Amino acid sequence: MSATENTNRSVFGIHGVTGMLIATVLLLSILAFLTVWGIGVQQANAQKPYDPSPIVNSLDNVKMNSKDNAQFAFKDAK
Repeated sequence: MSATENTNRSVFGIHGVTGMLIATVLLLSILAFLTVWGIGVQQANAQKPYDPSPIVNSLDNVKMNSKDNAQFAFKDAK
């Protein structure tokens, strides 16, 4: 029975401490990237907020099936 036992075990193998550290660093780097990206998006939108007035003020002119509805579509912020 002792001939089939795996004796090449290592605490610092990819399934041990090293693997745990790689997974932790990977997750923390993803968290840092998403946090920085989210802050950048918030800062960009704080500089140029969305103005819904072209849509809200003129909904009476929108017809159910019309090609003219494209002029009432959402437009990018200036």
